Amino acid sequence: MTGPSFDNIYNLSSQQLEDLEKAEDAMLRADLGTAENILNNMLSEEPDCIPALNNLAHLMGRHFSDFSKAVELYNKVLELEPDNSWARDARRRYQRYIGRD
Repeated sequence: MTGPSFDNIYNLSSQQLEDLEKAEDAMLRADLGTAENILNNMLSEEPDCIPALNNLAHLMGRHFSDFSKAVELYNKVLELEPDNSWARDARRRYQRYIGRD
């Protein structure tokens, strides 16, 4: 039996998919520095990679409590994809912590 399938709507390469999985696994293991490095490396190669931006924003907000950086990253996601409701909701949550709407 295979795992769940999903639509690769961002046309990520197999390397990008593998890197995202590694970053998410690192976050689950609380190996936050590794996750951050993987995501930053992905963004250095492809600065508009929405899944990497979303994951890094989540890491910054939830795990590092860097709410300003999380909002900045979610803003970039929303510039690229204005209808991304997940990013919009997460950005709103972190904006409360820094006092901006």
